[in-house]
Amino acid sequence: MHRLRIRDKSLTVAGLFSDCRKLRKILLALGRQRQINAYIDSHKVRKLQIGAGTGKISGWLATDINPISKDIMYLDATKKLPFPDGTFDYIFCEHMIEHISWTEGLLMFKECHRILKHGGVIRITTPDLSVLLQTYFKSEHTDTERKYIKWITDTFLDGVNIYKPSFVLNAAFRSWGHTFLYDEDLLEIAMRDAGFGSIRRVSVGESTHAALKGIERHGNVIEGYGNVIGSDDLNKFETMVFEAMPQACNQSRRKPKLNEARLVAVA
Repeated sequence: MHRLRIRDKSLTVAGLFSDCRKLRKILLALGRQRQINAYIDSHKVRKLQIGAGTGKISGWLATDINPISKDIMYLDATKKLPFPDGTFDYIFCEHMIEHISWTEGLLMFKECHRILKHGGVIRITTPDLSVLLQTYFKSEHTDTERKYIKWITDTFLDGVNIYKPSFVLNAAFRSWGHTFLYDEDLLEIAMRDAGFGSIRRVSVGESTHAALKGIERHGNVIEGYGNVIGSDDLNKFETMVFEAMPQACNQSRRKPKLNEARLVAVA
């Protein structure tokens, strides 16, 4: 009975913490309309940052599901977004979409399409599954690949004292809260299904849009943010970046349905 009481107490404490987290999110959600209105009223060019973490970008409406400061607004990107249609000129989502499921990612893309202005641009960055798989299947690695394998192993894999891409691949799927990893085809399929067109892959830090140049935070040491992946070179190695625009409603070319696109990709 003594053990049972201890176990019951631990469950009660866990439930209390869970309830506190839920209450915090409710309070944050109730107060965010003021933040949204203040940002919209003070910015003619409106830019939404989804999954800001600790890397808020100046001039952007920074959001995160776990905001760490009052400068970052609470936002659950797996739900309907609390913005009117056509609110934003730009949306930036860096190394966040791999933390939600495929179906949640589809919803996020559709909501981003809805809240972007005509002519607006979304920029998405996420680990490239094909790069990780290629590293696994190669018998000889480049200097950058060896550096990446060593950095991941030394930094995150406790108790592992050998440098093998199999450990890194396991970590990519199971660590850091990752839920679903994309390759280039799947990311483009998801964006097209949401209604985006003019989809193109670009390099980390590069863009034809001035507002989207050099805004990545994942591989750079930035005051108040630090460094996530060790260096800009390692970030460029593992990361793919896509930009896209809402597809014109009167575009004559028929948008492929998701199931059709998936069949093409598999074939």
